[in-house]
Amino acid sequence: MRGQGRIFLRGSIYWASYYLRGKEFRESTGKGTEKKAEKFLQARLREVGADLIGSRTFTTPKACRLSVQELAEALKADFILRGKDSAQNLSVLKRVDNDFGHFRAVALTAEQVDRYIENRIAGGDAPATVNRCTQMLGQCFQLAIRRGHLSRAPYIRHLSESGNARQGFFSEQELATVIENLPEDLRDFVRFAAATGMRKNEICSLTWNDIEGDVLTLKGENSKNGEARTIPLVGELGKIMERRRAARQIKIEGTVRMVEFIFHRGGDPVGEFRKSWATATDAAKCPGKLFHDLRRMACRSMIQAGTPQAVAMKISGHKTTSMFQRYNIVDTGDLRRALEQTETYRQTEAAKTANVVAMR
Repeated sequence: MRGQGRIFLRGSIYWASYYLRGKEFRESTGKGTEKKAEKFLQARLREVGADLIGSRTFTTPKACRLSVQELAEALKADFILRGKDSAQNLSVLKRVDNDFGHFRAVALTAEQVDRYIENRIAGGDAPATVNRCTQMLGQCFQLAIRRGHLSRAPYIRHLSESGNARQGFFSEQELATVIENLPEDLRDFVRFAAATGMRKNEICSLTWNDIEGDVLTLKGENSKNGEARTIPLVGELGKIMERRRAARQIKIEGTVRMVEFIFHRGGDPVGEFRKSWATATDAAKCPGKLFHDLRRMACRSMIQAGTPQAVAMKISGHKTTSMFQRYNIVDTGDLRRALEQTETYRQTEAAKTANVVAMR
């Protein structure tokens, strides 16, 4: 009977059959004797009964076999369907697969996740870096739950990222000196980054097909956040494009050809230039400054110039206000100017009050 389930032989091993909410489940008991197979079936029926009265969720045989690797593969397919398969997402997902893929999903515990976090921190990884990985692990489980493959996920701790505000940016003088000490074919690349706040890999992907009139469009598949954005080529950006057009035509082994990429080095996309960058930043007396600091500089400059934050975020490609604020760095000079402006305002208001009193 359905309520009692049954056992049956397949070869020399007994299998069990039972029902939950009208659906039949079949699985091997792994037992070769009828008595042991019956005990296995009774244990399964108790689990089914606990689910029916709501005291515990039943874990299906299929869910028991699911690995975290399979969850990661499913999330990757979901990212591709939704256009969220950015290089960063896939990189983090690969790390999840490498670190957790061997676990059975239902067997992964909060304690094991905590030990993983402790080991990463002890190894020198920043809390924000660890969070990106554990958040992706959580997404793997949530997708499986939404699809009905799992009933629960382990508790995954989120580390505090306080004090993670970005600290580096270039002054105009430092930037000018860095550019002066870079190879010629990298100078406009750096100028463009400082003006737009665009990420290095995004700039590397730009081709002449991305320009229509005086507007450049970064394709969604080349954007870190997966969303396309447009950049009007005005002012300095227009001058940069004029120089890049002049550098588009190159001669290789006696053959003249037009380069596809806006920024290139001998016809090839811009790759790594760590040695050149280190030489240039040393010459500018700002060793250790990162290329990514140009992005912080651009965001800060836009805000200080009076650009509305929403517009600045459209240009830089930030999706959240909290993330953008980490790039809008305030230094001692900013604080000094703010206090001076406040003092001037108070003195002006005090003078107005004094004039009103005197008129009475």
